[in-house]
Amino acid sequence: MVKKYDYLIVGAGLFGATIAERAHRAGKSVLVIDKRNHIAGNIYTENQHGINVHKYGAHIFHTDYDDVWQYINQFAEFNRFTNSPIAIFDGKVYNMPFNMNTFAKIWDDCITPADAIKHIKKERQEITHPPTNLEEQAISLVGRTIYEILIKGYTEKQWGRPCTKLPAFIIKRLPVRLTYDNNYFNDKYQGIPIGGYTKMVEKMLSGIEVRLNTDFFKDKAKYQSLASHIVYTGPLDEYFDYQLGELEWRSLKFETKVLDEENHQGCAVVNYTGHDVEYTRVIEHKHFEFGTGPKTIITYEYPSAYRKGAEKYYTVNNKQNDQLADAYRKLARKESNVIFGGRLAEYQYYDMDDVIKKALDTDIS
Repeated sequence: MVKKYDYLIVGAGLFGATIAERAHRAGKSVLVIDKRNHIAGNIYTENQHGINVHKYGAHIFHTDYDDVWQYINQFAEFNRFTNSPIAIFDGKVYNMPFNMNTFAKIWDDCITPADAIKHIKKERQEITHPPTNLEEQAISLVGRTIYEILIKGYTEKQWGRPCTKLPAFIIKRLPVRLTYDNNYFNDKYQGIPIGGYTKMVEKMLSGIEVRLNTDFFKDKAKYQSLASHIVYTGPLDEYFDYQLGELEWRSLKFETKVLDEENHQGCAVVNYTGHDVEYTRVIEHKHFEFGTGPKTIITYEYPSAYRKGAEKYYTVNNKQNDQLADAYRKLARKESNVIFGGRLAEYQYYDMDDVIKKALDTDIS
């Protein structure tokens, strides 16, 4: 059978869009399909009341890769947004990530970096043995006070279980910055595409055939027959019909409200680190693009267990899932004409720039 396309791209998210754009620019024939009714995957933004709403949670672009920054700037102009979230615990506001502003709020006598080091070093001594769970690991890194205020509740809500029941390796390190700097990321480049991420991905896919509301698995054999090469960005275990078992995921639920307010919380992202509320953070979308106007839109983000039909957001990287993912990766390597890429297809949490970097480094010759 003569193949109609050089490349079939399953999924119109960042990995798929980057491969599609590169292949199209190289003169290849490309078809992109996506089971959703929109492009851009989880970075999809939808304009409501003149505000670009991040429909699948906050996405802030940041990178240290020069090639990634140069590449993505072909398709969008980025603003100067700097991620400086705050955390609320017991009615008090704290700066994130942990920096001198945070420490000065926690300890009244903390003014200099030496003061912060003194407090943290003293509290770390509580753990005198190799950490056996996440709680002990966190305390061994930053002490009990920071752990109780900024880590414990948020983490327990995120993962749906006590920190004492979570493995220590989830927190390998915690950023402690001994400067009065609220910039969450240290990367060289940072910002939000002006006009939203959907507009950016539209430009990436310009001139490429895209079919939405199209489920690869509804007729897998037909779609496989269409192209010489397949780029698959869906769930790794689903590609193999779950023959080895299902990989575990955590999901999220969102509650979005339109408010007749010009400015609701004064910040794009506010984390809620206590158990007094079920949600982990509230996003006020207009602040990503320095929006004005009489209305604002906020989204409450609730972590949840994954159930069939929900979106898959976070991998559950315990021993069982890591072994199962490795077994599926071995099967994937045997699929000679299929490229598995992105968060779902690799069972790997990625920042946006890492997804693009992987796609740029993928051989499509």
